[in-house]
Amino acid sequence: MKNVSNEVVACTRCGLCETRRNAVPGEGSKDAKVMFVGEAPGEQEDSQGRPFVGAAGKLLTELLASIGLRREEVYITNVVKCRPPKNRPPRRDEVSACKPYLERQFLLIAPRVICPMGNSAIHSLMESEKSVTDLHGIPFEVGTVTYFPMYHPAAALYTFQLRRVLEEDFKKLRALLDSLAS
Repeated sequence: MKNVSNEVVACTRCGLCETRRNAVPGEGSKDAKVMFVGEAPGEQEDSQGRPFVGAAGKLLTELLASIGLRREEVYITNVVKCRPPKNRPPRRDEVSACKPYLERQFLLIAPRVICPMGNSAIHSLMESEKSVTDLHGIPFEVGTVTYFPMYHPAAALYTFQLRRVLEEDFKKLRALLDSLAS
């Protein structure tokens, strides 16, 4: 995993390298059973070089704790590893440039469950045009991996009602993880 992280930090595959402060490869357990994948680093992540360290990250940490998980037990990353200017959604060429890194992270960690968070991650990983509204909280099996789409925690910061939806989806995730362990 260290090799992938080193490559991400030195990456110049797309124009995002020109405006980033820090690339954000991802962090967590190399043996994680669940991997959370967001869209792209935000301002705090770009500043610190770590995923989900701002307000959305704080909420993610709380949601993990609510189902008995710690950040150190999961793996957290993004579809693209550098912050797009003004937090715009990543472009297709940027997603394509980062895709080999994400695919290698999947292979090295081999999570049982991948949680794409938000529309960009769902569209990139599941190759679905359906929205998070249609797919959240529903497991989709693809080979040996189960995708479990969720709202991005940032959405719950802007729309309070989504916090309850996220809390319920995390309970469903806990039940899914428990069923896979038995």
